Amino acid sequence: MNLPREPIEKLYQNLPATTKTALDKCISKIIETKKNGGKIVAVTGSGPNLHEGVTTLIAELITKGIIDGVTTSSAVIAHEMAGTLDEVHRVDGRQLDFPADILPKGNIFEASILSPDWLKQISSEMIIDPNFLENILALKGDRIIKAAGNMAYPMGLRTENLAKEIMFIAKSKGLPFEAVAGKGADPQTMLGAAVRKNIPVLVTIPQLVGGGAVGLAIGDSISLTERATRIAAMMDSADIIIESAVALTQEIHDGPFETYTGHGIWAHWEGYSTYSLKGKTLIRFDLDPNLQKAWDFEKKSSQVQQAIDKGLPKTKMMDIPFRMEMSGFARLENSIPVTGDIGVIWPIIALRLEKELGLDLDFMSYPQQSPEGQKMRQWIVENVQPIEKKKLYN
Repeated sequence: MNLPREPIEKLYQNLPATTKTALDKCISKIIETKKNGGKIVAVTGSGPNLHEGVTTLIAELITKGIIDGVTTSSAVIAHEMAGTLDEVHRVDGRQLDFPADILPKGNIFEASILSPDWLKQISSEMIIDPNFLENILALKGDRIIKAAGNMAYPMGLRTENLAKEIMFIAKSKGLPFEAVAGKGADPQTMLGAAVRKNIPVLVTIPQLVGGGAVGLAIGDSISLTERATRIAAMMDSADIIIESAVALTQEIHDGPFETYTGHGIWAHWEGYSTYSLKGKTLIRFDLDPNLQKAWDFEKKSSQVQQAIDKGLPKTKMMDIPFRMEMSGFARLENSIPVTGDIGVIWPIIALRLEKELGLDLDFMSYPQQSPEGQKMRQWIVENVQPIEKKKLYN
């Protein structure tokens, strides 16, 4: 996808000075780390990362050797299984004789807009009612681009069914669901890119709930202990951890086997393999300005650590709404908070890496509300494909 780079330069110029300073610092650290052969792990959340093209950009950065591991949510896995973003026809489900009490808010029901080839492919895998699909498409409704699969017929149902098959293969091979799904996934998804580069993509335990049957299948594919152990090994390998629009990160990268924040002390005591966040660079992209405030409090007066040491409530001491991930983040010596929209931040980073590291990126993300972002989203719909089932069995 070859779109101009000039709009990204303008994005940088329009950032607040504090965000520019933090972003420059984190980009310099990423460049230094990669030049020295270090590793970077991305810790991603759901919605915005898909809609802003960030997961597709991360897939490109995996392919180009910049990102060396990813954690994400089961919802992101489900959407990547269906092609990341797709176009749907959205109607009032009551016109299809669905009872209102089983329809989501707004009584909406959706049909996937499928090419003839994909309709033929899905029809060979499962029973599809062509008359039902035609009836949906014939009704008055809205055509929108959204996270792929999900509630749309038949792609959402296909993803649910496919998840059960992938879980069976995963359990029979002793592999995480994500590793098997990646075999059939498009190389422009994080799943597909990671398998081709032999690096891990794993759903974290707090992010297992989501994605319907996909989340259940991911959770059932390997034990929670093995999942936590694999994620700990990924985090241990990282020199930089980048958090992108994600909650509950204290439970993600601290986890049961991390010792610097204290959670892993008894695991170490009992002889389990543990790791430490000490010395690692933790970068967080977040719209919440309270993250910066908590970080400032800690750097100027160590208030976060003092509150923890004294067992005092952090929210009352600092007079800010305090999310759990702020605690571990603010206390780490090498943490860098970047307050801003991930749709703006990621392309700026990618462009700088392209220049400084001599990369030739075949995909670049843009903020979804921009003209370039709208073209990007349409490109993802047309070019990033759902899982090819036959590849799972090769």
